Amino acid sequence: METCEDGSAAQERAPRAASAAAGHAPSVWNIANLLTVLRLLLVPVFVVVLFVEHGESTLWRWVAFLVFVGAAITDQVDGRLARRYDLVTDFGKIADPIADKALIGAALVGLSMLEVLPWWVTIVIIVREVGVTLLRFWVLRHGVIPASRGGKLKTMLQAIAIGLYLIPLPSPWVWSAHIVMAAAVVVTVVTGVDYVYQALNLRRRATAAADD
Repeated sequence: METCEDGSAAQERAPRAASAAAGHAPSVWNIANLLTVLRLLLVPVFVVVLFVEHGESTLWRWVAFLVFVGAAITDQVDGRLARRYDLVTDFGKIADPIADKALIGAALVGLSMLEVLPWWVTIVIIVREVGVTLLRFWVLRHGVIPASRGGKLKTMLQAIAIGLYLIPLPSPWVWSAHIVMAAAVVVTVVTGVDYVYQALNLRRRATAAADD
């Protein structure tokens, strides 16, 4: 994190400071949360579209790709809006990661069911995501494990790889999807191990502090 604050960052903090000074808590019914709910609603739409004609229709695969990209974009937009305009709520903190995992998980399972993506890839990623979520709850009373840059890179690589698998690419170009997904799996596993280390370290420090 930068130790100095530039003008744009200061401007982004201004609405939050004003809201805090006025003592107003953001409403649950705000645009950021509505985008998160929209992303959740797009998950079943994406699944239905993906399986039209058993996933063999070029047209519907493009439609599935567009739905996935649209849902992924809402993830970027709602986060920016929530931080910029002080729209962070407890509902958003819970619903946003659920929406992310639902979208990625549905895409991975769907692609594996269509035999586009090996099942072991889907299982590795889903096990990691569920495991990290359980870790966060395990150490929640001791502190919060923040999202790392590696975690954000992992999400980006997964989304790009899924997008490439959704596009009906000519056979010679399918290797590009395999390469990006391979990178995503490596980062997924590495960041998962890092989260385990952070969780154990956080719990160890909290226990040591309690004994002092």
